[in-house]
Amino acid sequence: MSLLALLVALVPSVQDPAARLAASPRHQEWIEAKHGERTVRCFVVYPEVKAKVPAVVLIHENKGLSDWVRSVADQLAEAGYVALAPDLLSGAGPGGGGTESFESTDAATKALYALDPKQVLADLDAVLAFGQVVPASNGKVSVAGFCWGGSKAFEFAAHQPRLSAAYVFYGSAPKEETAFAAMKCPVYGFYGENDARITAGIEATTAAMKAASKPYEPVVYAGAGHGFLRAGEAADASPENKAAREAAWKRWKELLAK
Repeated sequence: MSLLALLVALVPSVQDPAARLAASPRHQEWIEAKHGERTVRCFVVYPEVKAKVPAVVLIHENKGLSDWVRSVADQLAEAGYVALAPDLLSGAGPGGGGTESFESTDAATKALYALDPKQVLADLDAVLAFGQVVPASNGKVSVAGFCWGGSKAFEFAAHQPRLSAAYVFYGSAPKEETAFAAMKCPVYGFYGENDARITAGIEATTAAMKAASKPYEPVVYAGAGHGFLRAGEAADASPENKAAREAAWKRWKELLAK
């Protein structure tokens, strides 16, 4: 084992995302998911298992498809799932590039908020379709998202009846009341206590999902802030964010294994 791989194995909670990806023994590749005249680049990581397994679509934060999101894909593959992380900024960058082509995170964020919401859903439909038929998948596909991506994961659950589950990490619920009745899969929420912008809406979301007879299970992690899944693995992570990250990963894996 190389020194880099040994360090990653010993201190997984504080590793650099790029270092994790470089040290991973799992197969990683870029694929192109197409719909109409549009092509969406998608980062895929495969687990080292014998049998076909479920796939998970990961929706990135408002920063675009970062190394951190790709490292989450690797962690999901390590847990035994096909992980699909699309770059929803595909074609929106300078020269027709994606996230990597923007000169700054702020520029990528600005472009992300300018995307057509219908295009985002169509992109996710195309990625889900790939996840259902890729040979390593058993055809079951769930979605997870973080921050902006968490909101999109909730929205996608209302849009796409073929999803098996939606995992919303500190994202808001749809504003349209009709969206709740359209949910075809259970929604699991992961929220930080110190994130009132998001957590203030949980009570109303719970009531709306209950009124629509749809399964919704939110968990709020004590003392954690917004973005705790990312912040909790930093070398200088607060005890609360670190504990929330560990608890959320444990819960997420248990839910995926159902």
